[in-house]
Amino acid sequence: MRGIVLGFCIAIAATGAASGAARAAQAVSAELIRLHDDLRLSDSQEQAWRDYTAAIAPDPQTQARHRATQELLPLVPTPRRIALIEATMAEDAREFQRQGAAVKTFYGKLTPEQQRMFDQDTLPTTADTRP
Repeated sequence: MRGIVLGFCIAIAATGAASGAARAAQAVSAELIRLHDDLRLSDSQEQAWRDYTAAIAPDPQTQARHRATQELLPLVPTPRRIALIEATMAEDAREFQRQGAAVKTFYGKLTPEQQRMFDQDTLPTTADTRP
């Protein structure tokens, strides 16, 4: 699950490409399935997993906001572009904080061994070196 520690920041949100979005969603789903399998969660941890995956799921409103921003940028003067980018970044920061809190909550429900597995599986790398 390289590079999706928080599952947020799916790059396709800014592109607006529907087929790219579908491929990215499938890749994220496959990575989450692998993480779930690797963690070997107990029955009592399953609700925490559901809460975690719901919290890190791509938000259609965020994706729409990114698309709208990308469409507006070429149409507005520079000071307005800067304001638009600042507003987008501020909203992204709030979303990052919300998702980060969800990750920390889920992580706290894992055993030390599961935490090591989570750390390993979610470590961002440039190439997948997973065995």
